[in-house]
Amino acid sequence: MDCGIVTSKIVILLLSLIFWAAGGALVYVGSYVIKSYSNFDNFLQDKYTFISAGIIIPVGVVMFIIGTVGCYATLRESKVGLSFFLLVILAIFAAEVTALVYGIIYQRRIKGDLERSMSDVFLKYDGQNSDTQAVDYLQSQLQCCGVQTYLNWTTNPWFSSINNAVPVSCCKGNNTECTGKLDQLDLLNTRGCEGMLEQLLQDVMSYALLVILGFAIFKIFGTLSVCVITCKVRRGGYQSLDA
Repeated sequence: MDCGIVTSKIVILLLSLIFWAAGGALVYVGSYVIKSYSNFDNFLQDKYTFISAGIIIPVGVVMFIIGTVGCYATLRESKVGLSFFLLVILAIFAAEVTALVYGIIYQRRIKGDLERSMSDVFLKYDGQNSDTQAVDYLQSQLQCCGVQTYLNWTTNPWFSSINNAVPVSCCKGNNTECTGKLDQLDLLNTRGCEGMLEQLLQDVMSYALLVILGFAIFKIFGTLSVCVITCKVRRGGYQSLDA
């Protein structure tokens, strides 16, 4: 049997198996990105990241199904099945490239997005509204205080309204002795939240982009393998694996 055909068959079968694993991985990555960003949705104005996640989740589901089709088409030596498999690979490749582009665009806009929105959200802090809950969650989860630094709270109307204290969410850990007073700096987180949140979102997006890029590159080899076998079938030289 032609060595190129054998190699192409093996690549396609391997690709089909990877499609199953990749499908689950993409669904997980998309869900992880949405969950991570949703936790800090109040501080984000642009929603480009949800476009990327919204693309790769259905792509992951389709990949799992198509992995079965590719395996069947290869073992059954089906020209129609292989042609369909090729078209699906190309469609998924296009979707992943689209998600990659949107992800890169948003990654470059994270800093500007946070700069525009975080100060506004912090200014709306009044101890009761939804913005208050978002700020408290952010400061407790990232162990930070204020936008650039804890001193940002001194210009916030809420600061003077409660006897010059920062929110208790600025306190380190679960320290019961912390009241938010600035004379207790050893009990307060003093680093600003903007830089820490930006780094977190950058890391999440970078992780997602690397996964998408890796799968997209592998599909290029899968496309070439399907083309090799399809051309061989049309010339009438295709042989089964057990020949």
